[in-house]
Amino acid sequence: MRRYDELIHVRRGEGMDAPEQFVWRGRLWQVRDIVTRWLETGAWWDSPLVRSARGDDVGATLPDEETDLLAEHEVWRVLASVGASGSPGVYELDHARGTGGWRLRAVVD
Repeated sequence: MRRYDELIHVRRGEGMDAPEQFVWRGRLWQVRDIVTRWLETGAWWDSPLVRSARGDDVGATLPDEETDLLAEHEVWRVLASVGASGSPGVYELDHARGTGGWRLRAVVD
């Protein structure tokens, strides 16, 4: 598995929550199938509030999503390919529910 943390643009299917297409590194990827989906909460143990309570230096103020201990990320593992005839691969797409942003999290080899 190769890890990434890159912004992507996602188009969801009409009337659906599932991603239908995404743009990564200037290429349009078509989602062929949804492998699985799950929810994750934020890394509460590493939040500025918890670090401050431990006596750590928290530095600058972070965006609300980073300080929300209950921030949820919806992770979609999808089978996708470039165009109709490209070889499909498995990709993990991360959707920050609070901000609506999407990131490519991993490519499964």
